[in-house]
Amino acid sequence: MTIRLRLTLWYSGLLAVTLMLLCGSIYFFTYYNSYGEVHSRLEAGAKELLEESSGIFGEGIHLDRLTRSSVQSELYVQLVNMNDKNIVDKSNNMLSNNLQFPLPNDAGLDGAVYRKVKADGYPFMLCEITLVKQRTNEQFVVQIGAFTGSEADYLYDLRNILIISSLAAVIIAFTIGMLLARQVLRPIENVIQASRKIETGSDLTYRIPREAPNDEIGRLTDTLNGMLGRMHTAYNELDEAYNSQRRFVSDASHELRTPLTTIRGNIELLERMWRPALEPQAGDGPALTEEEAERHAMTREAMRDIAEEAIRMSRLVNDLLSLARADAGFVMEKSEVELLPIVEDVCRRAQHLPRKAEWIIGNYSQLEDVRVFGNPDFLRQLLFIFIENAFKYTPSGKVELTAIRQGDRAGIMVRDTGIGMKGDEVPNIFDRFYRADVSRGKTSGTGLGLSIAKWIIDEHNGFVEVTTREEEGSTFTVWLPIAFSRQHESGIMEGTDNRPS
Repeated sequence: MTIRLRLTLWYSGLLAVTLMLLCGSIYFFTYYNSYGEVHSRLEAGAKELLEESSGIFGEGIHLDRLTRSSVQSELYVQLVNMNDKNIVDKSNNMLSNNLQFPLPNDAGLDGAVYRKVKADGYPFMLCEITLVKQRTNEQFVVQIGAFTGSEADYLYDLRNILIISSLAAVIIAFTIGMLLARQVLRPIENVIQASRKIETGSDLTYRIPREAPNDEIGRLTDTLNGMLGRMHTAYNELDEAYNSQRRFVSDASHELRTPLTTIRGNIELLERMWRPALEPQAGDGPALTEEEAERHAMTREAMRDIAEEAIRMSRLVNDLLSLARADAGFVMEKSEVELLPIVEDVCRRAQHLPRKAEWIIGNYSQLEDVRVFGNPDFLRQLLFIFIENAFKYTPSGKVELTAIRQGDRAGIMVRDTGIGMKGDEVPNIFDRFYRADVSRGKTSGTGLGLSIAKWIIDEHNGFVEVTTREEEGSTFTVWLPIAFSRQHESGIMEGTDNRPS
């Protein structure tokens, strides 16, 4: 339920309650005054009747005396014997109009009793007085009635007018309230639309138009605009810092590649130069002393460590450079390429990678004549990342590459029987520098390979599926959209030729 509707309902409900109280007060006040006058006439008639009978029902009373009185005109009188429930006498106006009041329920001795009745369908107010005949001790009830048709009609019309006018007032107030609430809350709707535009468009320079006066909504608009301004400033500062960081990573990666290449080249040169000297002397040459042999062994180990660390640093720098280019919005040069030659080349070169597991090349004939829109170099890097990752975490067992095809997508599956992962670790494996668990620290790596693979997959509009179980192995399936295949193209051409003319 909207705020506008809630406000209108509350306002209309309050107005309805107020009108009910007001109309009820008017109706009951008019009711009391209208029937109060009739009550006064009946009371005066009863007083006159009691004075005539002196409280004792003697020879009789003249019922028509009240009806002929100028003061108590339009009164109707009926005398009822309560012993046998018979009507003893009526006034002339009742006889002429053939009227009869309902008989009283019982005789009372406590003065006059007032009640409203209907006689032949006409409304009357009765004043019933009990009289006792002294000689026979009989009880009689004198019913003095006044016609209340005009009062009843007046109150009926008044009740209808109050009900109809109240309903009309509530309906009109509800309609006008909805329009006024809409007009009053329009600035809030502008704030919502502007906020939605900022959310969907990510344009922090946009500001909410200030149309409202200096009320609560106006101050809310000013507060939101101020918050947007501060967010824009903070966003620009963060974006500038992020750009600086990306430039630093990219520049540092470029600058580090040259000295690392130099270090690797010099280490290889030193190893070739020192290899004859470091190898055990044979034949007639002088034998190395124990101290010299130990020094030579330490030198060989130090050069090997330097070479391995230089290789690892080179790999890390290349990975950082790839991620820096990805963060900078690097756009790959893509074209339609055949996927099968790329997979064949990767399978052939993968058998020369350092590994302890058995390398199995499965069936990838599903990729025959399949083309994808992508970059062949990055696709090779993508496959090598998953294969090297499988070799790294499969100390024994096998690593297998196969290909499948479903609909308009081609899948390349790399399955291993290595150490696997826990299920709750899978969502994090594509994060940068993430290592699945502490035990994986025994294997070399930077934790950037899968991040780069995810970036390459996203650039090719693909996705990756991961199935893993701890101590049983993992399966990575890379799905790439097919640009077209020759079989599909020939099917289209055949369908075109066979179309009815």
